[in-house]
Amino acid sequence: MSLADTHGTVLAFDLGLKRTGVASGELSLGIAHPLTVLEAGSTEARLAAIARLIAEWQPVLLVLGLPTHADGNEHAMTRVAKNFARKLESRFGLPVFLVDERHTSAAAEAELHERGIHGRKNKALADAVAAQLILQGFFDARLIA
Repeated sequence: MSLADTHGTVLAFDLGLKRTGVASGELSLGIAHPLTVLEAGSTEARLAAIARLIAEWQPVLLVLGLPTHADGNEHAMTRVAKNFARKLESRFGLPVFLVDERHTSAAAEAELHERGIHGRKNKALADAVAAQLILQGFFDARLIA
């Protein structure tokens, strides 16, 4: 799939074991927005919630944050994310792009803190803002390439 002239909605995910942040954006605009946070403890519950979002938003592709250590080396969540990406592709038939998500959670929390959003509200929004940062990174890399 060539993304150079593609238009359409993109959904991005900041995968967590308890919460998954979701962001949306439009390929032609290249601007990401936080959308929601999915509270799901199991992979099947998470996939069911994502299925509802896909039915509503009709994305042309999906972006998933790929967690690694600060030096880029893989860890347990890296493998979880790669497995989840394969499940997304096979279940929804959409291309899934993995994007380096190092430091996005910390950047999201710092951004919310700067805006005066603290405590529980910060926790609830941080995952969606992290997904936004992941998606914006995908869009920005596309413009440079």
